[in-house]
Amino acid sequence: MLFEIILALFLGILAGTFTGLMPGIHINLVGVLLISSISFFLSFASPFILVIFIVSMSITHTFIDFIPSIFLGAPNEDTVLSIMPGQEMLLQGKGHEAVFLTLIGCLIGLFLLIFLVPLFIYTLPNIYPFFQKMMFWILIWACIFLILKENTNKVLALIIFILAGFLGLSTLNLPIKQPLLPLLTGLFGSSSLIYSLSQKTKLPEQKIEKIIINKKELIKPALASLFSSPLCSFLPGLGSSQAAIIGSGIIGKLSRKQFLMLLGSVNILVMSLSFVVLYLIQKSRTGSAYAINEIMLLSLENIFYILLIILITSVIVFFLGLKISKIFIKNINKINYSKISLAVLFLLSIIVLIFSGLLGFLVFLVSTCLGLTCNYLNIRKGLLMGCLLVPTMIFYLPFLS
Repeated sequence: MLFEIILALFLGILAGTFTGLMPGIHINLVGVLLISSISFFLSFASPFILVIFIVSMSITHTFIDFIPSIFLGAPNEDTVLSIMPGQEMLLQGKGHEAVFLTLIGCLIGLFLLIFLVPLFIYTLPNIYPFFQKMMFWILIWACIFLILKENTNKVLALIIFILAGFLGLSTLNLPIKQPLLPLLTGLFGSSSLIYSLSQKTKLPEQKIEKIIINKKELIKPALASLFSSPLCSFLPGLGSSQAAIIGSGIIGKLSRKQFLMLLGSVNILVMSLSFVVLYLIQKSRTGSAYAINEIMLLSLENIFYILLIILITSVIVFFLGLKISKIFIKNINKINYSKISLAVLFLLSIIVLIFSGLLGFLVFLVSTCLGLTCNYLNIRKGLLMGCLLVPTMIFYLPFLS
């Protein structure tokens, strides 16, 4: 049994490294693929071993996912906010430092997780019924907050949010298998890849220097993620990007370094807490948690093992991420990003066609166009989560509940 657990953990790290480094591959896409292949995996692995694999892979993906976002400019919904500060540092020859800061942020999130899990276990089952009754108004507040935080053009931000909402409503009501696959892949995956292909930027020589972080610089990112991540981990339709925006809005102005740490912290917290939320209120808030829900019913003992796997995986992947970042720095000018992006676009198109059919592929094309609109209008892509927030708000309308 111990050998199987260790094997599942390291296979999960291997798989998460691959998916994290592949431009345009979102962890929710991986979750969809896992759900579609559950019967195959269960034919040679027990449900618990498969859960360990999923957790290890998800945490690894969350750590490694920032590397293509910073070095290749190919984010997904969870890392899209790292593009601006990350690319700024990359253009200054500090790409490795940007990656290091996100990894440090992940460790901050891990530290906060140790304190948040007992709090969640004792309070969430009691307070969730209240939040459920108030869900519509909470989501309305979150939407208004996200739109008002858009610095470029609030009117355009509102239009993009509404369009994403209508697209989400339409997609979820169409006879499509795995409707979220073409929707999210187009909005956050293919659109970012196509936009990155159109941006031809010459990178300066990258440097690896000793990175010094003042302890005081850790306080604001920690507090921001502490305030926002717990809410976004159990409220439907709100993800890591929204948690980062809300957190930075509550705490106040953050430096570029602090914002990158905040993103790392929020991402690891939202992913990790989604497993705890699944156990406590049987709600899946991430693709990985949804996949686990399809495999087995979690117990308190399972949660203990999951947290242990998260801790072990995080320590290993922190150093792995630094190593990969250094490899990227040495080879960044040798990488043919255009060919990689085109190959991934082709792969995503094939996956959508196989799992969602021609109608799903049409949704994929439309959502890609909307995602590109955000890119070219310089509107924050976190607003595209209106595709899930609007249907969720309608579901929680007071007079329909």
